[in-house]
Amino acid sequence: MLLAFWPGFALADQTFYPAKSGNADAAVLTVYSSLDEPLAQPMIRGFQEANPDVAVKYEDMLTGDIYDRIVKETDAGNKTADFAFSSAMDLQVKLSNDGYAQVSNLPMSAAWPKWANWRNTAYALTFEPAVFVYHKPSFAHEPVPRSRAEFVDYLKRKGNAVYGRISTYDIERSGVGFLFMARDQEQFGDIWSVIGAMGAAGVKLYSTSSAILERVADGRFVLGYNILGSYAADWASRYPDVGIVLPKDYTVVMSRIGLVPQAAAEPELGRRYLAFFMSREGQTIMARELQIPAVSPEVAGENTANTLQELLGAQLRPVPVSPGLMVYLDQVKRARLIAHWNEVLRAQ
Repeated sequence: MLLAFWPGFALADQTFYPAKSGNADAAVLTVYSSLDEPLAQPMIRGFQEANPDVAVKYEDMLTGDIYDRIVKETDAGNKTADFAFSSAMDLQVKLSNDGYAQVSNLPMSAAWPKWANWRNTAYALTFEPAVFVYHKPSFAHEPVPRSRAEFVDYLKRKGNAVYGRISTYDIERSGVGFLFMARDQEQFGDIWSVIGAMGAAGVKLYSTSSAILERVADGRFVLGYNILGSYAADWASRYPDVGIVLPKDYTVVMSRIGLVPQAAAEPELGRRYLAFFMSREGQTIMARELQIPAVSPEVAGENTANTLQELLGAQLRPVPVSPGLMVYLDQVKRARLIAHWNEVLRAQ
């Protein structure tokens, strides 16, 4: 693994996958992605098995760095990634809206869910609910909260017994946490009573899912609120004391978005990779090997949007891929929400 440094950007972990054909002069697909490289390997392997003539340069970086780098490279008149894959839905849609993404008319474009496709430029490729996580032994004799009202009731009833033993994302440092909080505010009129109850219970804030799930797994925490379901499912598969609840009042669903940048060096390779991501084979790899729920209407079975929608229906509230996502990129609105969040937590 190489560390590549670009002036003005943070270090990116860069991994090179030679073409399966063995051709040292093979075309190179460049990917900027926020998905950890070890998790991405099955998808890259599947793509190269279907495209043995293509080498892949995979650059693993933070979501903000993906956005900044594509914008700065494009504005400087340089070439940029051929494919960008990021969990920062708002920043990916902004790239599309501001002209930094190409139209990609693909075999699955017409069949893709309308909420998951913005003008054939930005596609939601995963289906990841925000869930409650809990420490199973702590609920051996207590019903697990299955809605926000039950969550608040539990915190008030248990009082000091659970003080300092609940957690959620720090919305100032976690992009996913901020997105979930913004959607909560839109979906639930009484959301600030939930935040207030967590503040009164001494909620602990973290910027990563793993920091929260580690503490739920070993019993330091009894509950985690609005945790990204794909990471929760991975932990639950390895740690039997981790339980998961999809809240029955409503469950927000976020997605990782893929697009082909306008200034891609090899845009057709980028489209080929995006098409593989959207194909039955690619989405099956996503669900089974990456353990991230697939969004494709063609893919059924466990860990897919189809199955979740059949089980839960209107309970699921996917975040649409649309310019509406950019509302909270407005720094004034963002600062106002964060300030109110901190105020409610401190008031308790």
